[in-house]
Amino acid sequence: MTKLVVVSGPSGVGKTTVCDHLLRRPEFERVTTATTRPARGDERHGVDYLFLSEEEFDGWVEQQRFLEWALVHGHRYGSPRASAEQVLDMGRHALLNIDVQGAAAIRAAGLPSLLVFLLAPSWEVLEKRLRGRRTDAPEAVERRLANARIELARSDEFDLRVVNDDSARAAAEIVKALI
Repeated sequence: MTKLVVVSGPSGVGKTTVCDHLLRRPEFERVTTATTRPARGDERHGVDYLFLSEEEFDGWVEQQRFLEWALVHGHRYGSPRASAEQVLDMGRHALLNIDVQGAAAIRAAGLPSLLVFLLAPSWEVLEKRLRGRRTDAPEAVERRLANARIELARSDEFDLRVVNDDSARAAAEIVKALI
């Protein structure tokens, strides 16, 4: 049975890297999420995210086009309902890399799902990863660390907790849980 597989956890735990491992497998397909944040580096609209203006995002919310949406780090993110359903209809696991708030809304949406909470091996490793990315201003890193403490306290709301000490091993643990 195909499922909506939600990989969540604080910024810096390696969600994107673990998801990249999962996407190398033919039974997974990524659901492209929408955001109001500006593109970073070489991110492309429709590939990495659907980059929407605040007004466009408001329209999607009003039309109930999202399975979930949330305000995260000062920007809004949402998971388009049609994209997730399309992947499931193709017989693949629909993979979402979303925040902790969004994961709770996915459970409430009623689609068959596996909610995975990804953890860094330690708080020190998480902090080092966030500071080492150099993609955010220092105050944004501090905000992400403060949010991480809150998100970690909600890890028991998930079906599976996986420590990302090795991204290939973490991905394999998620695949095993789906069998």
